Amino acid sequence: MNNSNAQSPVQFKKAPIVAALLIGAFVAILNQTLMNIALPKIMEDLAISANTVQWLTTGFLLVNGVLIPITAYLVEKYTTRQLFITSMILFALGTLLCAVSPNFAFLLIGRLVQAAGAGILMPLMTVVFLNIFPIEKRGQAMGTMGIAMLLAPAIGPTLSGWVIEHHSWRVLFYIILPIAIISIILGIVFLKNVTRVSNPTLDKTGVLLSTIGFGGLLYGFSDAGNVGWSDRIVIASLIAGVISLILFIIRELKVEHPILEFRIFKYDMFTLTTAVNMIITMALYAGMILLPIYLLKIRGFSPFESGLLLMPGAIVMGIMSPITGTLFDKIGARWLAVVGLAITVGATWEFSRLTVSSTYTHLLIVYTVRSFGMSMLMMPIQTAGLNQLPRRLNSHGTAMSNTLRMMAGAVGTALLVTIFTNHTKDRVKELIISTGANPKDLAQMAKITKEATVTGINYAFVVATWITAAALVLSFFIQKRKPADESISNETGVTTESTAQARG
Repeated sequence: MNNSNAQSPVQFKKAPIVAALLIGAFVAILNQTLMNIALPKIMEDLAISANTVQWLTTGFLLVNGVLIPITAYLVEKYTTRQLFITSMILFALGTLLCAVSPNFAFLLIGRLVQAAGAGILMPLMTVVFLNIFPIEKRGQAMGTMGIAMLLAPAIGPTLSGWVIEHHSWRVLFYIILPIAIISIILGIVFLKNVTRVSNPTLDKTGVLLSTIGFGGLLYGFSDAGNVGWSDRIVIASLIAGVISLILFIIRELKVEHPILEFRIFKYDMFTLTTAVNMIITMALYAGMILLPIYLLKIRGFSPFESGLLLMPGAIVMGIMSPITGTLFDKIGARWLAVVGLAITVGATWEFSRLTVSSTYTHLLIVYTVRSFGMSMLMMPIQTAGLNQLPRRLNSHGTAMSNTLRMMAGAVGTALLVTIFTNHTKDRVKELIISTGANPKDLAQMAKITKEATVTGINYAFVVATWITAAALVLSFFIQKRKPADESISNETGVTTESTAQARG
């Protein structure tokens, strides 16, 4: 590769590039948080079932799962400007299709087009930040990126809840569209190429295996949470995914220009931080999935009230993100991770003690405290691992990290939903037997179901607590690393670590 197409940092101003990327990231993430609360209203308006409407999120996830692994190739093949403008145009076009969709099929197509744009955008933003900021300022830079990534979840649920209660769900897409267009304009005017552009060969067989492998696993785990692990399609998807992924890894270790460079796992700190972030992502989904069930179904809060409860926690994460980034530059990721995970473990455990009468204030405080702990984790830990990689592997490290975190989210969702569902069913049976309840007595069964649901949620949060505790143990082994020496390569094609990788 050569760097002839990448402009030197002295030739451009970082601020406009950062602004364009942050607005793009903000609108992409806001899109997701708005959609989650809108699903029940879309079901009602379009007269579709829960299994059908879930394709709006499952389809989005699958397209992301297909595109993210090949972003390393795209970053090497095309300029930063080309990729960003293309991704945002796709996202804006998909948003417009969703807004004017007359039926579910049209809406789903719009969501898939949106996903194609978002799947390119998020990894691209991380690669650009790694390239334009020196290592001693990456923490602060990634913390700034975290503002957009965390501010959207702060606004999304409350905004979506209010819109759904007072307007059509299509208004959500009309809110997103102007922001996407602004991001496109900023990209056209200000964005420069900051990555190394070469002419890599596309491994078409690898793309096919990657698509079946990651797509099969994502679909299998996502659907398992809805229809159960014994479903034939789930089993077939998981088997096809595992086989294809194994073949994909074997192939990528042999080809000259891999789509996804698996040899980056030779870098110990990248491997450790990726594993920790995967575990954290699994635990994170406990709050994202279980708490809304409790708020809406057990306590009967409206979507707007539920969004208000979640907002302070997301705002805390947004405020803490740049502070955490600055601390990372000074002290590294280890103690941020240890303190953050210790807080998260305690708050997650507190959520395992919910009752049918837990107060709104108590829930708000615990969620905010948990969010404060989480604010010290994702970005610093990911940056600590990526900092070890030589610059030429930034795109591969980012693609691998994002892909595995997406997989962890799907696994975490399936695992926690299965645990919650099974424990709730078992508890319903126990209560019917112990109380001698009549299954035909609707009032009595509603009371039993509510109590059993809380028990199931609590049990799932217990599991999430232990998952988080495992990440806490691993976090003690995180160490500061300097980038590996890029001038030396071994026969496997991975840059050899030199004394430049000495512990900080």
